[in-house]
Amino acid sequence: MSFRGIVVTVSAVNRASAQFSRIQTDAEALSARIKSLGAAFAGLGATGVAIGSIARQMELLNNEQAKVFNSAMAVVSVMGMFMRTTWGVAVAQKVYAAACWIATVAQNALNISYATFLALTGVGIAVIIAAAAAMWYFSSQMNAATASVKDFNAAASETPEAGRAIRRAGEEEFYRAGVEY
Repeated sequence: MSFRGIVVTVSAVNRASAQFSRIQTDAEALSARIKSLGAAFAGLGATGVAIGSIARQMELLNNEQAKVFNSAMAVVSVMGMFMRTTWGVAVAQKVYAAACWIATVAQNALNISYATFLALTGVGIAVIIAAAAAMWYFSSQMNAATASVKDFNAAASETPEAGRAIRRAGEEEFYRAGVEY
């Protein structure tokens, strides 16, 4: 391998390393946010359990209502504690990746839909223009044909009767016999 090849390889590795470092930083930031959210959930669940117990003692909730409320808050608390573990972070990242994929698919579908709309609108306008041009051409041809017939009729009306009555020799015998050309 030449010195230039080594330089290109080292350059590519250095550029890739910077991107990998950025990805690692983003993943660590996401992990920290997930753990922080988990701590908030755990705190919210614990606070909910305490509020449920106080509400039961003050007789704002009966035993069954307090039991259901405290159970729901305990589930929130456990979910928050799970989110603070490595497994919880991994699951949350997978859910986040799936949500990003769904958002990307939806955005691509909207982009394709918009592009299709623009293409069809353009084609639709082109078809309307082509139809209008074809109708104009047809009507101009019809106007020309009508003018030609009017000119012929005007010229025929000016021709004397004797000129129109000229017949070929022997033609009258065919007319008497009922034969016409």
